Amino acid sequence: MLTGSCHCQTVRFEITEEIRGFMHCHCHTCRKINGTVYGSSALVTTAGFRIVTGQDALTAYESSPGKKRCFCSRCGSHVYAYFDRDPQTILLRIGTLDDDPGVRPEGHIWVSHKAPWYEIRDDLPRFDEGPDKR
Repeated sequence: MLTGSCHCQTVRFEITEEIRGFMHCHCHTCRKINGTVYGSSALVTTAGFRIVTGQDALTAYESSPGKKRCFCSRCGSHVYAYFDRDPQTILLRIGTLDDDPGVRPEGHIWVSHKAPWYEIRDDLPRFDEGPDKR
């Protein structure tokens, strides 16, 4: 089992199944929401994800049609996101984990939106758009 939390520890969660699809996303939204050069996310099913404390502190923001991003309303940490069209899958913000998830990044997505001043220096696969448009 993996555990994780927001920065202030108000929202705490557990993951009881394997994480998959770990990607670094360079889209404009991930860069703005995370305040970094890219956002790192992985997939987990809702069946394997459970909020332990702080459910009432989570607030959702629709960043694009049908995509909700869930944040701690106290500290602002972006904990996870989901698509209305696939409510059984969570896009977990991998930086919220307390431990090593046991998986490594599989690639960079939305490289067409990459910050012009950032140079990708690893050998991971790169995709101009999302993983469904490889």
